[in-house]
Amino acid sequence: MVQGMADIAIIGLRILLSFYAVFIVYHIFASMRRHKRPEKPLLMLYNRRFDIKIPVLFWENSIGRSKRSDIVIEDGTVSRNHCVLLRRKAGWFINDTGSKSGTKVNGKKTFGRTQVFIDDVITVGGTSLKLLRGEEYDEDIRPSWFFSKASRKPSVSSALLLILVNLFHLFMTAEICITTNSLNTNALLIFGAVTVFSWVIYAFSYGVFSRKNFELEALALWLTGLGSLLLVEQDMSDALVQVASAIMGAVLYMAMLMFIKNPDRVIKWRWAIMIAAVGFLAVNLIFGTIEYGAANRIYIGGISVQPSEIVKIAYIFVGAASLDYLQTRRNFLEFIIFSALCVGALALMGDFGTALIFFITFIVISITRSGDYKTVILALVGATFAVLLVLNFKPYIAERFSIWGHALDDPYNLGYQQAGTLTSIASGGLFGTGVGSGNLRYYGASETDLVFGIVSEEMGLIIAITIAIAICGLVFYARAMTTRSRSTFYSISATCAATLLLTQMCLNIFGCTDILPLTGVTLPFVSAGGSSMLSCWGLLAFIKAADERTYKAG
Repeated sequence: MVQGMADIAIIGLRILLSFYAVFIVYHIFASMRRHKRPEKPLLMLYNRRFDIKIPVLFWENSIGRSKRSDIVIEDGTVSRNHCVLLRRKAGWFINDTGSKSGTKVNGKKTFGRTQVFIDDVITVGGTSLKLLRGEEYDEDIRPSWFFSKASRKPSVSSALLLILVNLFHLFMTAEICITTNSLNTNALLIFGAVTVFSWVIYAFSYGVFSRKNFELEALALWLTGLGSLLLVEQDMSDALVQVASAIMGAVLYMAMLMFIKNPDRVIKWRWAIMIAAVGFLAVNLIFGTIEYGAANRIYIGGISVQPSEIVKIAYIFVGAASLDYLQTRRNFLEFIIFSALCVGALALMGDFGTALIFFITFIVISITRSGDYKTVILALVGATFAVLLVLNFKPYIAERFSIWGHALDDPYNLGYQQAGTLTSIASGGLFGTGVGSGNLRYYGASETDLVFGIVSEEMGLIIAITIAIAICGLVFYARAMTTRSRSTFYSISATCAATLLLTQMCLNIFGCTDILPLTGVTLPFVSAGGSSMLSCWGLLAFIKAADERTYKAG
């Protein structure tokens, strides 16, 4: 009788958790979509030639003849990318971007960044633009399908959103206790640690940094807690490391938000960050320990560190800063060389999954602002040649390709991980077999490479797909924020960080399900791995910074 009631309770919990996960993710993105931007433009530009007023909507505004410019000037004497009007703490500035005719302020040609004031006249080519204060603007300001439900209030309050996340983790903990027929102290410890950790972040966000929104943090905390609780019955030490890494990741997240608050500071530090990143990879090449065919880890006092995960953050820093700098100096060569060094070092380590993530991010950075398709084509040709060399000189990589798409034909040898994952996903069904009761957790690297299969088997396909949709949603959110960011750096870095997380997720999910070759990358926030967790929280800072509500105006 007691056992029957326990069985009914655990089935009910599985069904509840599945639909509750959908409910949480829905409300997180519903709150994001209700972000209402200020209705009044920051400034107005009066075009004397056509007697029209042009709203200045962003903190950085490209001005030129190109249709891609933020402020388009229909004048043949204006260069395609003529200048940039930008706002900083000290005020508004105009910066010529190498135009043919130059940029003038009150009739005087400008050199470098020049401060401008209300009633000043900026001359670009044969067009004069007078700076006026922002005023109500009747036309629709850059409507976006993502923000179609704009409102001054979120769908639920930030505190309630966090409570919903905590309740999910509580129900998950209860499921573990019922499954193990005991008051599982390990699960209770991890639940308590994640709950305290989440409210400390909330307190810092609202009490110390005066943030206006908490959706991104809530999503990261939901995924972090879910992944940590999955590890309880597999390896408690890994679960503790996961929570500790998340805490350090949150500290890094807060520190990064403070550091990149000033876009000009990022530009100045890009060389130092670039050198530090190359140094990390060099240390990895020299002292790396080979595991699963890749020397992408080093051990310091028994603690495993994966430098390439930290370099992901530096890569976004340097790429976005370099591309932002293109608005004033068209020199993309430094980033190309940096990219080649990073991808080359990762290839020498045998970490081809991370190398592919870096390469795709490079492609995104290349075309985001500059539209440099020639560089992209050249990079694709070079990558194809590199892949052929890898397949020739790294036989074990070729073996992965040989089993790709045929894992079920060799389930006990080369395809055992993928075949086991597919079988586990099928056995889990929609609602799972129960946390801690799956068979896939006994496979090699299950807590990292195959974690999507563990989620599917033990928590059900609904939750597994919901996780994938949530990470995909970050890309749409970051893309929507590009027209609302204070700086081009924020727009580029947010888009690239979200793309990197999406690429990493796709390689993990499609690799373990035999849609793509298994590359050994982690599922963001969910897979075990301290360095990966640190990296994910750091990348989240770029997306957060793109939201114009993150920093106070000034």
